[in-house]
Amino acid sequence: MATVNLTTETFDETVKKGGTVLVDFWAEWCGPCKRFGPIFEASSESHGDIVHAKVDTEDQGRLGARFGVTAIPTLMAFRDGVMVFNQAGALPAPALQQVIEAVEALDMDDVHRQIAEHEASQHEASQH
Repeated sequence: MATVNLTTETFDETVKKGGTVLVDFWAEWCGPCKRFGPIFEASSESHGDIVHAKVDTEDQGRLGARFGVTAIPTLMAFRDGVMVFNQAGALPAPALQQVIEAVEALDMDDVHRQIAEHEASQHEASQH
């Protein structure tokens, strides 16, 4: 599957569909982004079950700001609508493969339990 371009209008719908979504925040002028682009594209071809999406930070600056992207490229991974990975820097192909394997291996029931516990502790702290 080829990469898809995300916009402010399509971002939430895409990452909340379920499954794994990798998002590459990039810009045309960014040298490391240009080196990472073909690696990301090749990954999209070999992992047809995973959505590989790109956000052009020049065109979609509000998305970059929303997620606190301060350096590009930045790779984020979402699983079942939850951000589970966020790292700046161009990854070599083996490292990208490791990220994919780690994201796919996550126990999402455990992730959701941890989020619920964190939110409960935040709520409790705000009550004091």
